[in-house]
Amino acid sequence: MAIHSLPRTTRIAMLQGIAANDIIAGAYTSGDGICPMLAAHRNGGRTNLISFARAWDRFAFGGAGVTKPRPATARELLVLRSHLEASLLEEDTPQADLAAAIRAHRELVGRGRAGSPSDSGRTDQPARGRVRPGDPDRSSELRSRSGWRWTRLFRRYDEYQRALEQVRSQEHQAQGPGEHHVREESAALS
Repeated sequence: MAIHSLPRTTRIAMLQGIAANDIIAGAYTSGDGICPMLAAHRNGGRTNLISFARAWDRFAFGGAGVTKPRPATARELLVLRSHLEASLLEEDTPQADLAAAIRAHRELVGRGRAGSPSDSGRTDQPARGRVRPGDPDRSSELRSRSGWRWTRLFRRYDEYQRALEQVRSQEHQAQGPGEHHVREESAALS
């Protein structure tokens, strides 16, 4: 949220600034470097939003209550750079017109049903009392619980890939070197 609230020029300037300067967490400036906002300011992104500075320090220190400034880690800089680039890309991509997509979908569904005699009398809404296949519908029971979703395990494909790599790595460590080698040979033969 803090990144998205920054003006576009500030986000671009911050990307340039974090590439050209030593970045710190916990202060505006120190002997170890400068904060991302000062880096953006020095590259032309003149904005005074304290919310970003507070969010950056909360992210870097994780609520540890540390007051001494320190150099930002490579991971922290990667996360910051990724979020800045993603916010810029999101602005650059054309936004789909959701209402037009819904109209087009309904039109296609209507055309498909008009030609099918078996579907006459069907509506878009499921009939009351109709049994749904699969898991029972628990939406009314779970609606009040915050954050519930049926299958929202990963928000992005790269997060899914990282998790899959971790699982494979742990399986490889658990198997030991001999078993893995045998499995690779049998896979190569088949």
